[in-house]
Amino acid sequence: MVTLRRWWDRKALQLVLLALAVSSAWMLRQTQGHLLLEMYQVIGRPLQMLQTGTSPEERMNDARFWELQTRIADLETQNQKLQNLIGYVQAAPLSSRPIPARVVGRSADHWWQQVTLNRGSKAGIEEGFIVKTDGGLVGLVENVTPNTSRVLLISDLKSQVGITISRTSAKGVLRGNASAEAVLEFYEKVPNVQVGDLVSTSTYSQRFPAGLPVGRIKSLDLKKLPTSVATVELFPPILSLDWVAVYPKPINPEQENEKSR
Repeated sequence: MVTLRRWWDRKALQLVLLALAVSSAWMLRQTQGHLLLEMYQVIGRPLQMLQTGTSPEERMNDARFWELQTRIADLETQNQKLQNLIGYVQAAPLSSRPIPARVVGRSADHWWQQVTLNRGSKAGIEEGFIVKTDGGLVGLVENVTPNTSRVLLISDLKSQVGITISRTSAKGVLRGNASAEAVLEFYEKVPNVQVGDLVSTSTYSQRFPAGLPVGRIKSLDLKKLPTSVATVELFPPILSLDWVAVYPKPINPEQENEKSR
């Protein structure tokens, strides 16, 4: 009896572990592993949450939140631009207030050449109308449909604008360079100009009213033949145009005199 008790004391733990192993194997076979999978999920879920920090639902809510924040920021930016344009329009005399319009079309192949506006003849826009924005002259309306207008930008290679240097009244022709800069060819061989001089439209211009801001002199080449030239940094944000103001084309004084006769 004493021998059996000693044997039991030595083997009891091993027998209990063996019984647990056999019963676990039997339960695993009967449940086809589902119980083990559930136990793993119960144990692993808290660890997964500790690793990721948030649940899938929380991550989805965060994604939606940032999407809404992005939309709100974009709308606020658009609203600010529109408010600036409205203030710009209201500052003009009532008789010559422009037509607000937004850039809705721009080809990557003609980025510096032209843009399409969302307003046309139904809004009163005609060919030859002047397009401006914060910073000054943008271009000229060259084609109109009932609901859209195509604008030739001053950065277009075929664009030509008569300009004057505000400080000295030196004059020349501004030609587009398919970039945020333009080339200015002076009428004089050695004009009275310097880097930093402001450039605006000239009284000699037949297509644009005088005094519209255009840009500033960035560099000079007074030895260029047959005439001196300058590089002009354009004021209007041609690269990122959004809202613009469209003005009626200027009336030629001679035509106005003929109409009054």
